[in-house]
Amino acid sequence: MWTLFMPLLALLAQGDGVSFTPNKELLECASQILYIDQHAYQLPTNYSRNIPPGKNTTVYIGVNVNRVSGVDENREEITLDVFLQVSWEEMRLKVPPGRSYIDLPWEFRQLIWTPDLYIWQLQTMRILSVLQEMASLRLYANRTVSVSIGATITIKCEMDFVLYPLDVQNCAIDFSSYKYTREDVRFEWREVAPWFGLAGEQRREFRLPKYVVTFVTDKSKHIRNFGEGEHSAARLQIKLSRELRGYLLESYLPSSLFVIISWGSFCVIPEIVPGRMVLLVTTLLSLVTMFDTVSIIGVIFSTNSPDALELKCIEVWLISCTIFVFLALLEYFVVLFGIRYDKSWSRRRQDLRRAASAAQLAPPIHINHSQRLSTPVSGTPQGGVFSPQLSVEDEGLKQQFSHQTIQRDSPILDTMPGDSSGSFLVRFAAMADRGVMFCGAQHGALDKFALMVFPICFTLFTIIYWTTYLSEAHRAMPD
Repeated sequence: MWTLFMPLLALLAQGDGVSFTPNKELLECASQILYIDQHAYQLPTNYSRNIPPGKNTTVYIGVNVNRVSGVDENREEITLDVFLQVSWEEMRLKVPPGRSYIDLPWEFRQLIWTPDLYIWQLQTMRILSVLQEMASLRLYANRTVSVSIGATITIKCEMDFVLYPLDVQNCAIDFSSYKYTREDVRFEWREVAPWFGLAGEQRREFRLPKYVVTFVTDKSKHIRNFGEGEHSAARLQIKLSRELRGYLLESYLPSSLFVIISWGSFCVIPEIVPGRMVLLVTTLLSLVTMFDTVSIIGVIFSTNSPDALELKCIEVWLISCTIFVFLALLEYFVVLFGIRYDKSWSRRRQDLRRAASAAQLAPPIHINHSQRLSTPVSGTPQGGVFSPQLSVEDEGLKQQFSHQTIQRDSPILDTMPGDSSGSFLVRFAAMADRGVMFCGAQHGALDKFALMVFPICFTLFTIIYWTTYLSEAHRAMPD
């Protein structure tokens, strides 16, 4: 029976211009082709599978996504279960009379011309199979050849995580020919029967735990330049938008609450050091741990957060929240230093008040300068230095100045005249003293000021943050 199909196979070999040695499997395939439902079918004698059906042949692409198996952010890959349909007109083939189409064996694709379909971003492709491979080859009465394949494909998608978790990833998948230029073969989209879910609604998007995946066919004409010329391409756009609700509950809301809790330290009496310090340090360590979980641990163990060359959007937020809590802790250190400085100056002020009151109560001293000049001054040498001794008339003056001892670092020096070069330093020292005393005031002046300023600054930062990054995310979306 094999010899019955020898002429056909010889003609195929002659059309290709190559030698051909028939084998048992191909002869059995030919027998199935020639006798389908008792109808004889044979290829034209001048048919060549290496020549396209005609000049400027149009190849129609149809993709029906059944399921999105997963998105690997670290490898930048998307895994899909799809039904791929490729069809083109083959005027050299025809079906037997009275039939609308015929199903040809899958092996028959080796005997006819098929487009050298190339998927640019394709990593791996595996045809699904249960009892046999999910692939079909059909010839219609209008001389259209249709190839349908059910497969699991892995697509490489270039991703940018700078706006994470507000990022929207856009992946373009191009279907084109590797060998034929656009003068020979062009690719266009053809709508296929949509996939309906169990509820009878068409699946326009797929919701994953982290992503909402949407597929859009780009009907515009695309050209790929490589090799020997320009190649026509049909493009499928995949948009990955994140489910922001989980990130708001897991990262943004807790970090915001930590910052708000740190403001409660301004209401605690500064003298209660353990309570206020524990509140601030615990809040600060919690934010640092949250930042490590989002960035470092996610990179090492490939979980939680993808890697990026720059600071991600969520990292900017967590770092800013950490800085706000750290500033609250720093404000407490300034308050403690001011309290200690204020207590020291309080003791000095009391001494100055006692000296001033004693000077006011002392009787006025009248000095007769003529008598002072005639009065000899006695003294004894001490260590090579002459030490004068006051007379009895000078005892009142001695007592007065003994009560008005002026320290070198006393604020009284601020009112004393000095040279112009040191006046700036004197004024700066006076302002610093007033600032430190303001911080260490017992009525908590700095804490009251911080309780108003910190919430206002954090509110302004939140508005600027979300306005900036949301506008950037909207700008990154395709039209």
